[in-house]
Amino acid sequence: MAEYQNIFTRVQVRAPAYAGVPLPADGGTGGRFGKPFFVHLLGIFGDAQVGPIYLGWTGLTSLLFGFIAFEIIGLNMWASVNWDPIQFVRQLPWLALEPPPPAYGLHFPPLNEGGWWLIAGFCLTTSLILWCVRMHRRAKAHGMGTHTTWAFASAIWLYLVLGFIRPVMMGSWGEAVPFGIFPHLDWVGAFSLRYGNLFYCPFHMLSIAFLYGATLLFAMHGATILAVSRYGGERELEQIADRGTASERAALFWRWTMGFNATMESIHRWGWWFAVLCPLTGGIGILLTGTAVDNWFLWAVKHHIVASYPQVFPMLVDPASLPAGKP
Repeated sequence: MAEYQNIFTRVQVRAPAYAGVPLPADGGTGGRFGKPFFVHLLGIFGDAQVGPIYLGWTGLTSLLFGFIAFEIIGLNMWASVNWDPIQFVRQLPWLALEPPPPAYGLHFPPLNEGGWWLIAGFCLTTSLILWCVRMHRRAKAHGMGTHTTWAFASAIWLYLVLGFIRPVMMGSWGEAVPFGIFPHLDWVGAFSLRYGNLFYCPFHMLSIAFLYGATLLFAMHGATILAVSRYGGERELEQIADRGTASERAALFWRWTMGFNATMESIHRWGWWFAVLCPLTGGIGILLTGTAVDNWFLWAVKHHIVASYPQVFPMLVDPASLPAGKP
């Protein structure tokens, strides 16, 4: 007898194509389209069915603005290597679309001096917000809760802090993050050094704790469900309402392992809160940096969070405490 093991599957279960639950008319924005088809490779990792697809005006406009931002960023990066396709591919991780120099403040600069960055940022922000609206509308149309909307909004909050809210509070677009892989990482390292090591920011500490915590919770939960999938553990909603052998074994395992277990329902709330609080607290820490705190190490010493370095060299003085004009 072949066992069905979801994810580690030896038997790929495939049902007839299903168009989804019937939904009421959605304000004249159109319905789902496309004939469903199946992809075996997708079936190894999840549902093999692709389609039908619903976009609506929020989905279409989100994709349009996202495509414009993608094109602006990509073409600027390509132009930076003199339109050489080989060098574009070779140097892509190091290429960037930089924000305007600090001299322009919050004014709109020439296109080649940060103007393209502003346009791309506007289009990308519009795309993300429209997609968040789309998620909210689709959840409501399906009679679902809006948990996915707020989870996505938490990530958008961190994005807005980095590229819009904090630069506006600092009075310069130059405080924002460049578009690019390694340039973005370089910005993070330089940002931390500039403000006395971000590791001493308590909100950064919370963000990392929630990051690692969410990773651990979801890894534990995923492993537990996989371990009892032979007993129908992946049918979690049924297990919540009518506990079967899968839920009982999973609960017993964690009680015997650590003396306590989350329920089939509460583990998702634990994971949701940890994941949402990660970018939320991280955004607060970034927002306070440079606006309320100029040096997180000195702040931590002042509030007795860390010990100060031994006075081997002359005493470290907070530049903000010096009179104006004094070096």
